[in-house]
Amino acid sequence: MIDPLADLDITVQSFDIPRTVSVYPDQVGLRWWTKAWFNNRKDGEASVEISRQMALAFIRNQIDKDKWLEEHFPKQMEVYHNAIQQTREQLIEQINI
Repeated sequence: MIDPLADLDITVQSFDIPRTVSVYPDQVGLRWWTKAWFNNRKDGEASVEISRQMALAFIRNQIDKDKWLEEHFPKQMEVYHNAIQQTREQLIEQINI
């Protein structure tokens, strides 16, 4: 399939949805959590408990942010992918007008 947007000078960041993620321990450092914020929402998503090993791998940049979000926040990433696809389709429609 040929990408109809391939010849356009459009950066993905121009219509990307902000995604922020963090990992943090509890006060005694025994339990670790991850939290995500999509589209600059103030409250963010509910925290998800993770292993210390996973937290350290993420902190060391051994795990890609989007792969991390896919694993721990799959429903939110589905909404993200749908929104990006809709934007892409709208751009294609504008080009074909």
